[in-house]
Amino acid sequence: MPHLETLDGLQARYGERYRWLLLLTVMIGTVASIMSSTIINVAVPDMSRYFVLGQDRMQWVSSGFMVAMTISMLTTPWLLSRFGYRRTYSGAIVLLLVGGVVGGISNNFDLVLVARVAEGLASGVVQPIPAIIILRAFASSEQGRASGIFGMGVVLAPAIGPSVGGLLVDWFGWRSTFFMVVPFCLASIYMARKFIPIANLAADADKAVKATLDWMGLALATIATLSLLNALVTLQSGSLVHSALLLGLSVATLLAFVKWQHRLSHVHRGPHQQAPLMNLALFNHRQFAMGSIVSFIYGTALFGSTYLLPVYLQMGLGMSASLVGTLMLPAGLVLGITIPIVGRMADRQPTHVLVSIGLALLALGFGLMVTVGLKTAIWVIVIWVIVGRIGLGFILPSLNLGSMRGLSKNLIAQGSSVIGFVRMVGGAVGVSLCALVLEWRLEVHGQSLAHPTTNPQRLLAFNESFLMLAGICALALLAAWQVREQPHE
Repeated sequence: MPHLETLDGLQARYGERYRWLLLLTVMIGTVASIMSSTIINVAVPDMSRYFVLGQDRMQWVSSGFMVAMTISMLTTPWLLSRFGYRRTYSGAIVLLLVGGVVGGISNNFDLVLVARVAEGLASGVVQPIPAIIILRAFASSEQGRASGIFGMGVVLAPAIGPSVGGLLVDWFGWRSTFFMVVPFCLASIYMARKFIPIANLAADADKAVKATLDWMGLALATIATLSLLNALVTLQSGSLVHSALLLGLSVATLLAFVKWQHRLSHVHRGPHQQAPLMNLALFNHRQFAMGSIVSFIYGTALFGSTYLLPVYLQMGLGMSASLVGTLMLPAGLVLGITIPIVGRMADRQPTHVLVSIGLALLALGFGLMVTVGLKTAIWVIVIWVIVGRIGLGFILPSLNLGSMRGLSKNLIAQGSSVIGFVRMVGGAVGVSLCALVLEWRLEVHGQSLAHPTTNPQRLLAFNESFLMLAGICALALLAAWQVREQPHE
């Protein structure tokens, strides 16, 4: 009975609760993918000792995952069109499961890296799917609420994950962090067989074009992304010529990518011809174009702060790693509470207003860190961090909705993957940018991270780095105000 495996058939079978069961299914898989990206960080020191490796090689445990995830996001629309939702989602979760098991039993570091890349590829495919489902399976009056509930679950995972990961490493060793995703993957695979439709969620899924993957576009996007990230890394080491060459290569391949995508977008496609990896028609929509800019800057500020804040608390204020983890937990819980509340507001309030409020609060949170000194009470620091996390709670459920609500159904899948890709590239840039600015300002003030003491001059360098992030968020406000819904749409 194939009709029972379509979206309409499953809705008829499970009734009103079906769309929430569908959302729960993809939320469990997304939590597993996010957990695999964050929980491993607490195991890096233990892995370094086990494999007897330095930081230069160990950093690829995280970097390899992030690069693979960023690139594979662009393939999600093609995979959904070619293989349908159930096979695409289930295949990605199986790959994530295999990566976790292989990484956990490996005695060879190269095999661990292969497992991490596999997990990254799977995570990149999975993460754009929930936004597509929310926009297609839920009525517009419920999309904000669905985004809020989904966001709460997804945010609590990385908030609690490192604490759980630390306990697992202490009790069972680094391998346990790889196995952590296994029960989530098994549960999501089982639920996917019941609740995810076989075909696309679009009404004309049976007419989907079986186009071939744009391998040329994927290669160009990969080269551009890797060149950009490596340029930022080499810039930190002081190799200006090498960094400039890589940056030039990144710009050149980016221009070639845009030209290639433009060419594919204007060529009549038969059933077996290539479809563009990134449909440039997306950027004809002002909401989406401005939302992409906000997403890039938001990724820069978010991921940059996740690097800067723990370094500041440990190397600037001299706190222990366990105390830092304790301080960050209340802010993570507040963020988890804020998201569903704002999600309900997004069903009634203009999303560009909510995103702008979030960016303002995020900028305020960074600015308030300048008031912290060596004698500042811990509760004050916790409150300042919470202010920024409330800002994130306003942005997370609103940005995707505001950017993509004006898109036609055939562009929603690509829109979700492009927004995710842009955010992740912004995140990679943000981490490198914060590291660069911090090193530069420390040098100006005659300080170094390698020096263990704390003093006011050292804090000045951190304060200036936080002010940079506040300025970036303020800049994003200009684009955020343009993410308005068009009256005729």
